[in-house]
Formats: sequence, C-alpha cells, structure tokens
Amino acid sequence: MNHLETICIQSGWKPEKGEPRVLPIYQSTTFKYDNSEQMAKLFDLEAEGYFYTRLQNPTNDAVARKICELEGGVAAMLTSSGQAANFYAVLNICTEGDHIVSSAPIYGGTSNLFTVTMKKMGIEVTLVDPDAPADEIAKAFQPNTKALFAETISNPSLVVLDIEKFADLAHSHGVPLIIDNTFATPINCRPFEFGADIVTHSTTKYMDGHAMTVGGCIVDSGNFDWMAHGDKFPGLTTPDDSYHGIVYAERFGKMAYIQKATAQLMRDLGSIQSPQNAFLLNVGLETLHLRVPRHCENAQKVAEYLEAHPQVAWVNYPGLKSSKYYDLAQKYMPRGTCGVIAFGLKGGRDFSIRFMDELKLACIVTHVADARTCVLHPASHTHRQLNDEQLRTAGVQPDLIRLSVGIENVEDIIADIEQAIDAAEK
Repeated sequence: MNHLETICIQSGWKPEKGEPRVLPIYQSTTFKYDNSEQMAKLFDLEAEGYFYTRLQNPTNDAVARKICELEGGVAAMLTSSGQAANFYAVLNICTEGDHIVSSAPIYGGTSNLFTVTMKKMGIEVTLVDPDAPADEIAKAFQPNTKALFAETISNPSLVVLDIEKFADLAHSHGVPLIIDNTFATPINCRPFEFGADIVTHSTTKYMDGHAMTVGGCIVDSGNFDWMAHGDKFPGLTTPDDSYHGIVYAERFGKMAYIQKATAQLMRDLGSIQSPQNAFLLNVGLETLHLRVPRHCENAQKVAEYLEAHPQVAWVNYPGLKSSKYYDLAQKYMPRGTCGVIAFGLKGGRDFSIRFMDELKLACIVTHVADARTCVLHPASHTHRQLNDEQLRTAGVQPDLIRLSVGIENVEDIIADIEQAIDAAEK
C-alpha cells in the first residue's frame, strides 16, 4: 500500500480468517499466558507480546502502526495526549543537565512545558526565530544540546517551517530534529521526506477529527544513528540497568527509540491512550484523507474573503499568495496546509472579543482542527499565561483570532463571519 488514502482505510489491523473486519477494542488491562517462562521473556524484552495495557495493547498498536505507515516511519507509540507525546519525545533522549533548542512560535502548552516544567527537571531550552538565518540559529546550540524541536505549521501563528534548514542544523550538531506535525498531518506533509527524525502528533486534532478523544502519537523515522553519537545519548547506547543491561540501540536497531520510550517512559509514567480512545481515533483516521482537503479548500476561501474585508486588519494563512510563507508552503505542502486561519480585526482586542461573542455557527472552544468550525482568542485563552512581550515572541499578536475552519458549507461559514462583524460594529 503506497497511497495515503488506502493506508487510512486498510493499514494497522489485518484480520485473519474468522476475525472481525473492524478493529476490535481490546478492553483488558491484562493478558493471559500458559506458564511463568512465557511471561518472564516478555518482561526481559526477549519476546513480543502483551502483558499489561500500560505498556502495550493490540488496539493501540494497530492504530500506532497506521499512523506510522502514514508518516513513513519504522515504529510509533500512542500516548494519552499530544502534550504527553511531546514530553516523552524529548524526555526519551534528555535528562537533568541537558539542553534543547526549540522554535519559538509553537503551541503555548508546549512552550510552557519546555520553559517552565522541564526547566524544573533540569532540562534547559533556548527558543529561536525559525525565520532567522541558519548561522544565527546555530548559535543557540550548546555541547549538551540533545534535540531541535519545531512545528510544521505553528499553532496558532501559522509559521511554516523550513524543514530542510532545520534538519541540516540538527544533524550538523549531531542531534535529531523532532517535528510536531499536528496541523499539516501526513496527508499534506511527511517531514521524514525532508530530513526530520521524529514526528509527534496531537491526535486530538485532525486525526480524530470529531473532538471525541484526546490522544497523541510519537513516530520514529529510524534514520537517526544513535550509536554514531553515543556520547550524547547514553540512554540508548549504554546498558539499561532496569532491563538487565539491555543496550537499546544494539538490541533493537532502528526500533530502539520507540522501544526505549515504551519500556522506560510508558512503564514509569504511564500516559497510555485508552483502547476505547484508540478505537475512536482509528475511525477518524479512516476519513482523514477526505476531511483534510475539504478543511483546506474551505479555509482558502475564508482567508480570501477575510483578506478583502475592510474591517479585517490582517490575515495570516499560508495558502494566500500574500503570505510570507506561501513559497515554503508550496515547497513542503503543495496539496494544502491546514484549516486554521489567524487574523486580526481593526477594532483591536476588545472588538475581536465582541466579534467572537456574536458568532452563531462557529463556537468558542478550547480546541482546534475538527469537523466543526470553531474560534479562539489565544491571548485570552490558550496563551493567557503569557504577557504581551512573550506573546509576540511566540508569534501571537494580542489581537490574533484563531479560526479553525470546519467542513461545513463554506458559504454558511462566511455568512456567519459577516453577520458577526456587522453585529460587533453596532
């Protein structure tokens, strides 16, 4: 199966004779074995199988395989949320005293994770402007830097990443490039094809597509050579005393990164996705290839409408030819970018809030990227912990409205925006 449409439908679950055609929900915490030796081999990582859902579950693994194949990776792991996916992706190769470099315009929750929570754990971060020249970004790297992190399309500022530039920077410093590909999805962009090493997702967004399940996923390309940089990544290249001295990079090769994340982080921290949520996620994945193009088609029309509206101060959408990221978007995402638009109204922050309160079809929700059109004012909601200076560093203007365009009829979406602007002016 080489086509994404077929992968969305057919990949992950392969029923044998007499088995369910639809992926079953293995709603069990534990799995039976015939003797103690069989179980012992599982705990020693000498055999494959299931013994406790916190570590692995057949439903979860089937969905992880599907996402892995969509991204073109070698191994994947589901997590309980996108936030957990980003946390595990970094923690899997960092420890106290380490450092990462991250693009500054990223989701506010991820920014807070890096700058506050992980800082308390002794892991430092340097935020960089992704649009800066490569030699300028290179100055942020330190001898103890273990990863470079960015988003394909930043949430909510819609900065399009120059993936190849970031991949070259990461590899020239002997570290992997981790990319959060939530907004683009593998339907529009597969970062591994441009040099990324690890991809994360908040599956809560377009992959689920219906605002039903919170979840995340980590996918490994298998391309980063951990042994070649063994001094930087001892967790992968030296014996793990908690698993009888296993050296993950030697025992598991290209599967080492995800195997370690499962055996260590999921074992100890337990942010597993429930089998019920994984089942619902799989239902969403089956229509991902149909929904994403419709999101992009609608968003393009809405962005063009907003750009021509006299009450709109500015519009940021990578599909607009006026966007500074248009060329990058055409290079990395020629089929489309996402369904999210950032814009500001001439009335400023207060007018923006009045506008949102007048919307009827679009709802104000702390969510983005599902079938229904929704709206958010990040400075008042998701990024409210940041001051105006920090907002601008993160690429979020105080008047920024994040509009997540759904898959309804686009004329109805535009009509709702128009009546809300008119009502807010009164």
